Amino acid sequence: MSLSLTHRRRFQVPAVAVLAAALSWLVGSPATTAPSVHQPMSSVIVQGPQAAQHFVTSVGGRITHELPLIGGFSAKIPANDVPLISRVPGVTGVTPDLKTHVQSTPGTYNNVPSVFKQATGGKTLDQAGDRGQGVTVALIDTGVSSMPDIAGAIQPVSLDPLHLLNLSPCVNFSSEPTCDDSYGHGTFIAGLIAGNGSASLGKYVGMAPQTKIISLKIAGRDGSADVSTIIAALQWVTFNKDAYNIRVLNLSLGTDSTQSYSIDPFDFAVEKAWQAGIVVNVAASNRGPSAATISKPADDPFVITVGAIDDKGTSSPQNDVLPNFTGRGPTADGLAKPDIAAPGGHLVSLAAPGSALTTQFPSTMPAPYRRGSGTSMSTGVVTGLVADMISADPSLTPDRVKFALMATAHPDATNDRMAVGAGLVDGAAALSAPAGLANQGVAPSLGTGSLAASRGTVGVVLSDANSTVLDASSGNLTAGLTNMDTTGGSWYGGSWYGGSWYGGSWYAGVMSGGSWYSDPWYGGSWYGGSWYGGSWYGGSWYGTETTDDYGGSWYGGSWYGAWDQ
Repeated sequence: MSLSLTHRRRFQVPAVAVLAAALSWLVGSPATTAPSVHQPMSSVIVQGPQAAQHFVTSVGGRITHELPLIGGFSAKIPANDVPLISRVPGVTGVTPDLKTHVQSTPGTYNNVPSVFKQATGGKTLDQAGDRGQGVTVALIDTGVSSMPDIAGAIQPVSLDPLHLLNLSPCVNFSSEPTCDDSYGHGTFIAGLIAGNGSASLGKYVGMAPQTKIISLKIAGRDGSADVSTIIAALQWVTFNKDAYNIRVLNLSLGTDSTQSYSIDPFDFAVEKAWQAGIVVNVAASNRGPSAATISKPADDPFVITVGAIDDKGTSSPQNDVLPNFTGRGPTADGLAKPDIAAPGGHLVSLAAPGSALTTQFPSTMPAPYRRGSGTSMSTGVVTGLVADMISADPSLTPDRVKFALMATAHPDATNDRMAVGAGLVDGAAALSAPAGLANQGVAPSLGTGSLAASRGTVGVVLSDANSTVLDASSGNLTAGLTNMDTTGGSWYGGSWYGGSWYGGSWYAGVMSGGSWYSDPWYGGSWYGGSWYGGSWYGGSWYGTETTDDYGGSWYGGSWYGAWDQ
């Protein structure tokens, strides 16, 4: 599916210079002497220098996303020329740009109330006046449909570099022309984060009803997204955090990749957001109950990885159970994950009108609400809770938030730390946590691994649907950050892209290579200390839920949610 667009910008260089450069790289390779024609086009992600972009255009290809966050770009290139680009000096990786699909099947549950605000300390924060005001949450998902409960939460964004023009209700990386959620997942998560309960007279209110949400739409009605699109969305959030005061990022998605976080490009990208001062909350996965089922990028040691418990509709932990779907650690690197847990069973939120999920899995609840289960949902709960905490204390940093949540979490549902981490979060208690910071001494990802390996094996097909342009009239940004009207100016070719930000101290300096991450603590007393074997693990009332219907085979998809009737 390609989108008809009105403004087209491409990176252009003189053809003679390109061909000469290509010939100098690939002596004896006749395929580079003229652009390829009448060939099928392949979508690839290239990690390498700008010279590789010259090669792409010289053979008749086009750039689809600039991805400086991982030191590369995505492109469409004639299939026969794909093997040749790896021979361009400086290219460290060429991988297919594929997309992951989602799968869901319905479930049923009794009409129990949603009490996740009470169970996580959110009600206490709400009563203190901390409702997410002054905080912006970035939601990388399937879009957000405008509904009364969340219409006031959607933060319009400007798609020009100065943040003045082309206001849009989302940053649209999908192939669809609107910001509406045609799949149905993103709207549900947005309601958990910031719903004001207007359609239910205050019965179903999200965690942070006064926060703002920036929707980054990366998928259309089939719920699939190219990996380069996800990284481009992460890049947009990182680059624009100050302009919109983005303090929290929700990632209710993942892959089943087992590539080490230490080299993985996906992990590298989420770490850049964390290092920029954004609290990144990631769903553990719905691939449980087996061990070693943490998704990527939830396997990253920096981010807050969220598992799910089922609160059974009560605020007391005494009847809480561990859903069999929630992903368990350890990670492929042997790290203990998830970090914390939150309610994720049969939560009530918004059903996007006319969306694929609403149509396929109709709800028996009165519109506009439905129930859903999964670590997607528990992650949305934590994201809203963190927004409340930052409202109460804007000085909070990501490392402080993570430490405080883990230090004050309650034992809940199981004696298995690899299922619930430190336990059930309590945002109110976390504001009074003892001094301390998480992640001290943890080595960041180098990002030098395989993007194909980042994707894992979940629902992968070849994709040829990316567009390469910005449609200023509709506000759709389908090519990442590459196609602004200032293509020839300093924003694209000058200091922002080629200068000190990209090639200088931010990218190659102390943030990625400095001494701050080499201090020893990773194996210290917190990780292996006494609380890990403490008595709370032995309580007989902890159980594992294996009977409730949480949606069956849906957990194999990359969007972590199931849909109750």
